[in-house]
Amino acid sequence: MRIPFSALLGLILTGAFVFCAVFAQVIAPYPVDAVMGGVWESPSATHWLGTDTIGRDILSRMIYGGQITIFVALAASVLSFGLGSFLGFLAAVRGGWVDQGLSRMVDLMMAIPSLIVALVLLSVLPINLTVLIVVMGLLDSTRVFRLARAVAMDIAVMDYVEAAKLRGEGQGWIIFREILPNALSPLVAEFGLRFIFAVLFISTLSFLGLGIQPPLADWGGMVKENKDGLIYGKSAALMPALAIALLAISVNLVADWILSRTTSLKGGRGA
Repeated sequence: MRIPFSALLGLILTGAFVFCAVFAQVIAPYPVDAVMGGVWESPSATHWLGTDTIGRDILSRMIYGGQITIFVALAASVLSFGLGSFLGFLAAVRGGWVDQGLSRMVDLMMAIPSLIVALVLLSVLPINLTVLIVVMGLLDSTRVFRLARAVAMDIAVMDYVEAAKLRGEGQGWIIFREILPNALSPLVAEFGLRFIFAVLFISTLSFLGLGIQPPLADWGGMVKENKDGLIYGKSAALMPALAIALLAISVNLVADWILSRTTSLKGGRGA
């Protein structure tokens, strides 16, 4: 199988981000909160990307910040896909009042912008990683529900699903053995996109002060901490913003490649 150059580039960049996130403690030259120099120093041999608003090494904070940002976004995406996919499949298989009830509840949740709901919830809840992951996962599961339901309704009318029903298979079998294997391709492609939205979402919350809290570092919080440096021509705020953009591009390249390979629904238990 020949991988296009764009997809290969996306895989390499995404792999580099994941590698840095996993081995942050080994790769980072300095501790995350160690003050190692002056304020907003220019890049040098000691500090490759310079220092931030209080003299901490930007490269080290970006590596640690990437670890937190990727972990929170990945955990929230897994939660949203687990919950949204299951409820979407259930609505498609059961139909009737179950489908109508779940769909109308999702419509109600989607009628209010996710950022506003998150800001309201996080203003009254204790802000920690668990709360952030749960809030982001629940809000994003509505989008996954709509996709999973649409895909499952197309699969549910296939002959092999009808044959499973005639054999007397239960709804659990139909969801996990008939629908899920044949819905994986579009869901995997969508997972990449939702992961990027989660990265942007947590970065936005941190920039607004309701995301990752000190002493932990994340890219959105780093942009907020160093935004005043732009007035003096310092690039400390641009580095984490560039990392967010580069991660988004790399994951989207991989997701587009996976989506391009999804040409049609396949029949029969993951065939």
